[in-house]
Amino acid sequence: KNNATRRKPNWTRNAIHPISAIMSLKPKKRSLTLRGHRTSVSLEDRFWRAFCDIAGARGMAINELAAEIDEARDPMDAGLASAIRDYVLRVYMDSAAR
Repeated sequence: KNNATRRKPNWTRNAIHPISAIMSLKPKKRSLTLRGHRTSVSLEDRFWRAFCDIAGARGMAINELAAEIDEARDPMDAGLASAIRDYVLRVYMDSAAR
């Protein structure tokens, strides 16, 4: 078949584009300052970017949002990186449910 009669790949009809797959799935250390103390979290590119986007949409600095998440989490239940991932997922799930 020539290119003109070929069907477009499925990803052209979906919201998730394969270019987004270029983002690393390997967690990277990210620096934060929580209530004046430096700390770091290991987050994948997608979660970090989504976290930064959410902070921006809420008109907050990422350190402010991280401190809010840190205060709400149970330290015996989850580390800060897991709490951030959970927060990001819940935000996106809530927006998808609307």
